[in-house]
Amino acid sequence: MSMNDPIADLLTQIRNANLIYRDSLAVPGSKIKIGIVEVLKKEGYIKDFKEIKDGPKSTIKIYLKYGPMKKKVLNSIKRESKGGKRVYKKSKEICKVLGGIGITILSTSKGILSDSECRELQIGGELICTVW
Repeated sequence: MSMNDPIADLLTQIRNANLIYRDSLAVPGSKIKIGIVEVLKKEGYIKDFKEIKDGPKSTIKIYLKYGPMKKKVLNSIKRESKGGKRVYKKSKEICKVLGGIGITILSTSKGILSDSECRELQIGGELICTVW
C-alpha cells in the first residue's frame, strides 16, 4: 500500500470493498480520514464507523451500506485534489454534483465539510473528493 497519498488510499479501499460487497473494512486512522468518514456517514453513504485506538496508532473500522437486494448506495468516489494539482474552490464556485444527488467533500478552515455545509456557512476550501 502506497503512503504517498493516504486519502487516495482510503478512497480506493472504500471503492474496492464496495465493489465486492464487503460489509466492513479497516483502514489506518488519522484526523482527516475520520473527518471524511464522518461526512460520508452524515450524508448517508456508509452505515457507521468506529475508531479503534491501539496506543499511538488508530484504526478506523468502516461499515458499508447497501440498499434492498444489495443495491449499492455508494456508486462512485473520486479523488479531486491530488499532490501535483491542488483544487481550491470559493464558496460561490462550489457546484452541486449531479444536480444535488451527489456531494463533494472539502477541507476548510472549519474542518472537513460537505458542499451543502460549505454553501450554508459561505466558506470555501480544498476540494478533496466527489461522491455519488
